[in-house]
Amino acid sequence: MIVVTGAAGFIGSCLVRRLNDAGLNDLILVDDFTDKAKSANLEGKNFIKQIQRDDFIRWLTNNVGLVKFIYHIGARTDTTEFDVSIFNRLNLDYTKSLLKYCTDHKVPLVYASSAATYGSGELGYDDDESLIPELKPLNPYGASKNDFDKWALKQTTHPPLWVGLKFFNVYGPNEYHKKRMASVIFHAFNQVNQTGKVKLFRSHRPDYKDGWQLRDFVYVKDVIEVCLFFNNKENVSGIYNLGSGTARSFYDLAAATFKAMKKDLNIEYIDIPADIRDKYQYFTEAKMRKLQAVGYSNSFFTLENGVFDYVSNFLIPNYYF
Repeated sequence: MIVVTGAAGFIGSCLVRRLNDAGLNDLILVDDFTDKAKSANLEGKNFIKQIQRDDFIRWLTNNVGLVKFIYHIGARTDTTEFDVSIFNRLNLDYTKSLLKYCTDHKVPLVYASSAATYGSGELGYDDDESLIPELKPLNPYGASKNDFDKWALKQTTHPPLWVGLKFFNVYGPNEYHKKRMASVIFHAFNQVNQTGKVKLFRSHRPDYKDGWQLRDFVYVKDVIEVCLFFNNKENVSGIYNLGSGTARSFYDLAAATFKAMKKDLNIEYIDIPADIRDKYQYFTEAKMRKLQAVGYSNSFFTLENGVFDYVSNFLIPNYYF
Protein backbone atom coordinates (compact mmCIF):
# COMPACT_ATOMS: atom_id res chain seq x y z
CA MET A 1 0.00 0.00 0.00
CA ILE A 2 1.03 3.59 -0.70
CA VAL A 3 0.01 6.46 1.59
CA VAL A 4 -0.69 9.98 0.34
CA THR A 5 -1.21 12.59 3.07
CA GLY A 6 -2.92 15.84 2.12
CA ALA A 7 -4.68 13.61 -0.41
CA ALA A 8 -7.81 15.77 -0.74
CA GLY A 9 -5.79 18.94 -1.27
CA PHE A 10 -4.36 20.52 -4.39
CA ILE A 11 -1.07 18.70 -4.99
CA GLY A 12 -2.08 15.57 -3.07
CA SER A 13 -5.20 14.92 -5.16
CA CYS A 14 -3.25 15.43 -8.39
CA LEU A 15 -0.70 12.90 -7.12
CA VAL A 16 -3.50 10.41 -6.41
CA ARG A 17 -4.71 10.79 -10.02
CA ARG A 18 -1.17 10.27 -11.35
CA LEU A 19 -0.68 7.17 -9.21
CA ASN A 20 -4.00 5.79 -10.50
CA ASP A 21 -2.90 6.51 -14.07
CA ALA A 22 0.26 4.49 -13.34
CA GLY A 23 -1.92 1.55 -12.26
CA LEU A 24 -1.46 2.11 -8.53
CA ASN A 25 -4.83 1.89 -6.79
CA ASP A 26 -3.84 0.38 -3.43
CA LEU A 27 -3.76 3.81 -1.83
CA ILE A 28 -4.40 5.01 1.72
CA LEU A 29 -5.55 8.63 1.68
CA VAL A 30 -4.94 10.87 4.69
CA ASP A 31 -6.39 14.35 5.19
CA ASP A 32 -8.87 16.41 7.17
CA PHE A 33 -11.90 15.02 5.40
CA THR A 34 -14.29 17.22 7.38
CA ASP A 35 -13.46 20.01 4.91
CA LYS A 36 -16.16 19.33 2.33
CA ALA A 37 -14.80 22.01 -0.03
CA LYS A 38 -12.08 19.53 -1.00
CA SER A 39 -14.29 16.49 -1.59
CA ALA A 40 -14.65 17.09 -5.35
CA ASN A 41 -10.86 16.68 -5.72
CA LEU A 42 -11.21 12.94 -5.05
CA GLU A 43 -14.23 12.16 -7.22
CA GLY A 44 -13.49 9.36 -9.68
CA LYS A 45 -10.21 8.40 -8.03
CA ASN A 46 -9.36 4.88 -6.83
CA PHE A 47 -8.15 4.10 -3.33
CA ILE A 48 -8.63 1.61 -0.51
CA LYS A 49 -9.24 3.74 2.55
CA GLN A 50 -9.54 7.29 3.87
CA ILE A 51 -8.06 8.08 7.30
CA GLN A 52 -8.48 11.31 9.22
CA ARG A 53 -5.19 13.17 9.68
CA ASP A 54 -5.36 13.07 13.49
CA ASP A 55 -5.94 9.30 13.47
CA PHE A 56 -3.24 8.36 10.99
CA ILE A 57 -0.17 7.96 13.24
CA ARG A 58 -2.15 5.68 15.54
CA TRP A 59 -3.41 3.70 12.53
CA LEU A 60 0.16 3.29 11.26
CA THR A 61 1.41 1.89 14.56
CA ASN A 62 -1.50 -0.57 14.62
CA ASN A 63 -0.89 -1.73 11.04
CA VAL A 64 2.86 -2.23 10.82
CA GLY A 65 3.93 -3.86 7.57
CA LEU A 66 1.00 -2.80 5.39
CA VAL A 67 2.45 0.46 4.11
CA LYS A 68 5.30 0.25 1.59
CA PHE A 69 5.73 3.95 0.68
CA ILE A 70 4.56 7.31 2.08
CA TYR A 71 4.07 10.58 0.23
CA HIS A 72 3.65 13.21 2.92
CA ILE A 73 2.15 16.16 1.02
CA GLY A 74 -0.20 17.38 3.75
CA ALA A 75 0.71 20.52 5.71
CA ARG A 76 -0.63 23.79 7.00
CA THR A 77 0.40 26.10 4.15
CA ASP A 78 -1.14 29.47 5.06
CA THR A 79 1.71 31.98 4.84
CA THR A 80 -0.46 34.64 6.52
CA GLU A 81 -0.97 32.55 9.68
CA PHE A 82 1.35 33.64 12.49
CA ASP A 83 0.37 31.23 15.28
CA VAL A 84 3.60 29.25 15.56
CA SER A 85 1.96 26.52 17.66
CA ILE A 86 -0.25 25.51 14.70
CA PHE A 87 2.77 25.00 12.46
CA ASN A 88 4.70 23.19 15.20
CA ARG A 89 1.86 20.71 15.60
CA LEU A 90 0.79 20.15 11.99
CA ASN A 91 4.06 20.61 10.09
CA LEU A 92 6.99 20.02 12.41
CA ASP A 93 5.92 17.50 15.06
CA TYR A 94 3.63 15.52 12.75
CA THR A 95 6.38 15.07 10.17
CA LYS A 96 8.86 14.10 12.86
CA SER A 97 6.49 11.30 13.90
CA LEU A 98 6.28 10.09 10.32
CA LEU A 99 10.04 10.10 9.81
CA LYS A 100 10.56 8.19 13.05
CA TYR A 101 8.00 5.58 12.00
CA CYS A 102 9.52 5.24 8.53
CA THR A 103 13.00 4.88 10.04
CA ASP A 104 11.90 2.22 12.54
CA HIS A 105 9.93 0.21 9.96
CA LYS A 106 12.06 0.85 6.86
CA VAL A 107 9.38 2.64 4.86
CA PRO A 108 10.49 5.08 2.13
CA LEU A 109 9.27 8.65 2.66
CA VAL A 110 8.91 11.58 0.25
CA TYR A 111 7.73 14.77 1.93
CA ALA A 112 6.88 18.32 0.93
CA SER A 113 9.30 20.98 2.01
CA SER A 114 9.02 24.49 0.54
CA ALA A 115 10.86 27.27 -1.23
CA ALA A 116 9.55 29.46 1.61
CA THR A 117 12.53 28.10 3.55
CA TYR A 118 14.78 30.40 1.48
CA GLY A 119 13.29 33.58 2.92
CA SER A 120 14.29 36.64 0.93
CA GLY A 121 16.97 34.65 -0.89
CA GLU A 122 20.03 36.20 0.74
CA LEU A 123 21.85 32.88 0.24
CA GLY A 124 20.35 32.17 -3.16
CA TYR A 125 18.14 29.22 -4.13
CA ASP A 126 20.62 26.37 -4.19
CA ASP A 127 19.53 23.10 -2.53
CA ASP A 128 22.98 22.54 -1.05
CA GLU A 129 22.14 20.92 2.30
CA SER A 130 25.07 22.59 4.04
CA LEU A 131 23.26 25.93 3.61
CA ILE A 132 19.99 24.84 5.24
CA PRO A 133 20.96 25.74 8.85
CA GLU A 134 21.75 29.30 7.68
CA LEU A 135 18.44 29.99 5.91
CA LYS A 136 16.11 32.67 7.32
CA PRO A 137 12.46 32.09 6.38
CA LEU A 138 10.18 35.12 6.46
CA ASN A 139 7.12 33.54 8.11
CA PRO A 140 6.17 30.73 10.52
CA TYR A 141 5.13 28.45 7.65
CA GLY A 142 8.57 28.66 6.03
CA ALA A 143 10.24 28.34 9.43
CA SER A 144 8.31 25.14 10.22
CA LYS A 145 9.44 23.57 6.95
CA ASN A 146 13.05 24.61 7.48
CA ASP A 147 13.00 23.45 11.10
CA PHE A 148 12.00 19.98 9.95
CA ASP A 149 14.62 19.91 7.20
CA LYS A 150 17.29 20.82 9.75
CA TRP A 151 16.03 18.21 12.21
CA ALA A 152 15.92 15.48 9.55
CA LEU A 153 19.50 16.18 8.48
CA LYS A 154 20.70 15.84 12.08
CA GLN A 155 19.28 12.34 12.55
CA THR A 156 21.81 9.53 12.67
CA THR A 157 19.40 6.96 11.23
CA HIS A 158 16.92 7.37 8.39
CA PRO A 159 14.44 5.38 6.28
CA PRO A 160 15.84 3.44 3.29
CA LEU A 161 14.78 6.46 1.19
CA TRP A 162 13.88 9.90 2.48
CA VAL A 163 13.42 12.85 0.16
CA GLY A 164 12.32 16.41 0.90
CA LEU A 165 11.03 18.39 -2.07
CA LYS A 166 11.20 22.19 -1.87
CA PHE A 167 8.12 23.17 -3.86
CA PHE A 168 8.36 26.58 -5.50
CA ASN A 169 5.23 28.43 -6.80
CA VAL A 170 3.02 25.50 -7.78
CA TYR A 171 -0.09 26.12 -9.89
CA GLY A 172 -2.62 23.91 -11.63
CA PRO A 173 -5.94 22.08 -11.36
CA ASN A 174 -7.70 21.05 -8.14
CA GLU A 175 -7.02 24.29 -6.26
CA TYR A 176 -10.61 25.57 -6.36
CA HIS A 177 -10.91 25.18 -2.56
CA LYS A 178 -7.78 27.15 -1.67
CA LYS A 179 -9.42 30.61 -1.81
CA ARG A 180 -6.82 33.33 -1.11
CA MET A 181 -3.97 30.80 -1.00
CA ALA A 182 -4.67 29.61 -4.57
CA SER A 183 -2.15 30.38 -7.29
CA VAL A 184 -1.89 33.75 -9.02
CA ILE A 185 -3.08 32.10 -12.26
CA PHE A 186 -6.30 30.99 -10.55
CA HIS A 187 -6.94 34.49 -9.19
CA ALA A 188 -6.00 36.12 -12.50
CA PHE A 189 -8.48 33.91 -14.37
CA ASN A 190 -11.28 34.87 -11.99
CA GLN A 191 -10.39 38.56 -12.08
CA VAL A 192 -10.51 38.60 -15.88
CA ASN A 193 -13.91 36.90 -15.86
CA GLN A 194 -15.29 39.29 -13.26
CA THR A 195 -13.71 42.63 -14.21
CA GLY A 196 -11.91 42.19 -17.54
CA LYS A 197 -8.55 43.00 -15.96
CA VAL A 198 -5.85 41.61 -13.67
CA LYS A 199 -4.42 43.39 -10.65
CA LEU A 200 -0.66 43.03 -10.14
CA PHE A 201 1.54 44.52 -7.45
CA ARG A 202 3.40 47.71 -8.21
CA SER A 203 7.16 47.52 -7.58
CA HIS A 204 8.51 49.38 -4.55
CA ARG A 205 12.11 48.88 -5.64
CA PRO A 206 13.86 50.93 -8.34
CA ASP A 207 15.53 47.85 -9.84
CA TYR A 208 12.21 46.18 -10.76
CA LYS A 209 9.48 47.49 -13.05
CA ASP A 210 5.84 47.23 -11.96
CA GLY A 211 4.69 43.64 -12.43
CA TRP A 212 8.17 42.39 -13.25
CA GLN A 213 8.85 40.79 -9.89
CA LEU A 214 10.08 37.29 -10.69
CA ARG A 215 8.99 33.87 -9.43
CA ASP A 216 9.72 30.27 -10.28
CA PHE A 217 6.26 29.06 -11.33
CA VAL A 218 6.03 25.26 -11.65
CA TYR A 219 3.06 23.35 -13.06
CA VAL A 220 1.59 20.72 -10.77
CA LYS A 221 1.85 18.07 -13.49
CA ASP A 222 5.64 18.46 -13.32
CA VAL A 223 5.58 18.28 -9.52
CA ILE A 224 3.77 14.95 -9.47
CA GLU A 225 6.08 13.49 -12.12
CA VAL A 226 9.03 14.23 -9.85
CA CYS A 227 7.18 12.64 -6.92
CA LEU A 228 6.65 9.50 -8.98
CA PHE A 229 10.30 9.50 -10.07
CA PHE A 230 11.42 8.84 -6.49
CA ASN A 231 9.22 5.77 -6.09
CA ASN A 232 11.52 2.73 -5.81
CA LYS A 233 14.70 4.80 -6.13
CA GLU A 234 17.79 3.95 -4.08
CA ASN A 235 20.78 5.96 -2.84
CA VAL A 236 19.22 9.34 -3.68
CA SER A 237 18.04 10.47 -0.25
CA GLY A 238 18.24 14.19 0.51
CA ILE A 239 16.52 17.53 0.05
CA TYR A 240 15.84 18.79 -3.48
CA ASN A 241 14.48 21.90 -5.14
CA LEU A 242 11.34 21.40 -7.18
CA GLY A 243 10.68 24.34 -9.46
CA SER A 244 10.81 24.90 -13.19
CA GLY A 245 14.33 26.28 -12.90
CA THR A 246 13.34 29.49 -14.71
CA ALA A 247 12.18 32.71 -13.05
CA ARG A 248 9.32 34.48 -14.86
CA SER A 249 7.52 37.74 -14.20
CA PHE A 250 3.98 38.25 -13.00
CA TYR A 251 3.51 40.28 -16.18
CA ASP A 252 4.39 37.17 -18.22
CA LEU A 253 1.93 35.16 -16.16
CA ALA A 254 -0.87 37.67 -16.72
CA ALA A 255 -0.13 37.84 -20.44
CA ALA A 256 -0.24 34.03 -20.72
CA THR A 257 -3.56 33.93 -18.86
CA PHE A 258 -5.17 36.54 -21.13
CA LYS A 259 -3.88 34.72 -24.21
CA ALA A 260 -5.26 31.38 -23.02
CA MET A 261 -8.61 33.09 -22.40
CA LYS A 262 -8.45 34.75 -25.85
CA LYS A 263 -8.83 38.22 -24.33
CA ASP A 264 -6.87 41.46 -24.66
CA LEU A 265 -4.23 42.22 -22.05
CA ASN A 266 -5.50 44.63 -19.35
CA ILE A 267 -3.41 45.09 -16.17
CA GLU A 268 -3.99 47.41 -13.21
CA TYR A 269 -1.09 47.96 -10.81
CA ILE A 270 -1.76 48.30 -7.08
CA ASP A 271 0.52 48.92 -4.08
CA ILE A 272 1.86 45.97 -2.14
CA PRO A 273 0.06 46.11 1.24
CA ALA A 274 2.23 47.84 3.81
CA ASP A 275 2.03 44.95 6.29
CA ILE A 276 3.76 42.51 3.88
CA ARG A 277 5.88 44.93 1.87
CA ASP A 278 9.08 44.31 3.82
CA LYS A 279 8.64 40.53 3.48
CA TYR A 280 7.78 40.49 -0.21
CA GLN A 281 10.04 38.38 -2.46
CA TYR A 282 11.12 40.02 -5.71
CA PHE A 283 12.94 37.00 -7.10
CA THR A 284 12.92 33.21 -6.73
CA GLU A 285 14.47 30.64 -9.06
CA ALA A 286 15.18 27.02 -8.23
CA LYS A 287 18.60 25.61 -8.97
CA MET A 288 17.73 22.22 -10.44
CA ARG A 289 21.16 20.63 -10.97
CA LYS A 290 20.80 18.30 -7.98
CA LEU A 291 17.60 16.66 -9.26
CA GLN A 292 19.11 16.30 -12.71
CA ALA A 293 22.23 14.74 -11.21
CA VAL A 294 20.22 11.82 -9.78
CA GLY A 295 18.71 11.04 -13.17
CA TYR A 296 15.59 13.17 -13.61
CA SER A 297 15.62 14.18 -17.27
CA ASN A 298 12.02 15.10 -18.10
CA SER A 299 11.50 18.57 -19.51
CA PHE A 300 9.27 20.97 -17.57
CA PHE A 301 6.27 22.88 -18.88
CA THR A 302 7.07 26.42 -19.93
CA LEU A 303 4.94 29.03 -18.17
CA GLU A 304 2.98 29.65 -21.38
CA ASN A 305 2.30 25.95 -22.00
CA GLY A 306 1.41 25.25 -18.39
CA VAL A 307 -0.97 28.22 -18.14
CA PHE A 308 -2.59 27.30 -21.46
CA ASP A 309 -3.19 23.71 -20.33
CA TYR A 310 -4.54 24.82 -16.94
CA VAL A 311 -6.83 27.53 -18.28
CA SER A 312 -8.07 25.68 -21.38
CA ASN A 313 -8.51 22.19 -20.00
CA PHE A 314 -9.46 22.85 -16.39
CA LEU A 315 -10.46 26.41 -15.45
CA ILE A 316 -12.68 27.27 -18.44
CA PRO A 317 -14.62 23.95 -18.37
CA ASN A 318 -14.41 23.83 -14.53
CA TYR A 319 -12.82 20.37 -14.62
CA TYR A 320 -10.71 18.52 -12.08
CA PHE A 321 -7.57 16.47 -12.68
